[in-house]
Amino acid sequence: MGLYRSLADRVVTRLHGRNEYDSVALRNYFRGTYDIDIGLYSYGCFDRWRVPPGTRIGRYCSFAKTARLLDGNHPIGALSTHPFFYDHHFGVIAEDRVTLQAPVIADDVWIAHNATVMPSCHHVGRGAIIGAGAVVVRDVAPYAIVVGVPGKVIGTRFAPEVVALLEASQWWTLDRAALAAANVAAPDFVRRASVAAAPAFFAAIGRALP
Repeated sequence: MGLYRSLADRVVTRLHGRNEYDSVALRNYFRGTYDIDIGLYSYGCFDRWRVPPGTRIGRYCSFAKTARLLDGNHPIGALSTHPFFYDHHFGVIAEDRVTLQAPVIADDVWIAHNATVMPSCHHVGRGAIIGAGAVVVRDVAPYAIVVGVPGKVIGTRFAPEVVALLEASQWWTLDRAALAAANVAAPDFVRRASVAAAPAFFAAIGRALP
């Protein structure tokens, strides 16, 4: 079964991988086969070996090809940390002894090169950035920037008043065409989100300022 699935993954990703930003077929395959739900326009995360079953990923997320999410650890208190002692499929134990909890990655998250989200991190908030090589061991707040080993928050992407505007806009629910139109009408906000540039952007997407 493992070999069959690996071959099927390879075929599906080759057929649809060039259009991974938009492909509904690719998303349906990963949802139906692995219960991995990936929002539109997210990319770099169509890999069951780096993204565990049950994972939920929002829209407009950017995953480096070397980024990895983990949903469980080897039990360190058992006789051995070997899979024989936590996976019943090997026939040594009668039932699994590892509790798996797939992560939730909100919209517009960037997980950079060689970053690892550990099982102790269950949720990465909208707009967060996980820096290259970071090892994330706890939940990440929206718009936080996390770097290092273990991962630490070194700042946030925006001031609170700008975050409030971004959340009110719900821009991540827009499609590519709507964002392209908004960029024409309000390029300053798209280039660098600010309070001053917000009115033009909200007008462009047809939403009222909060």
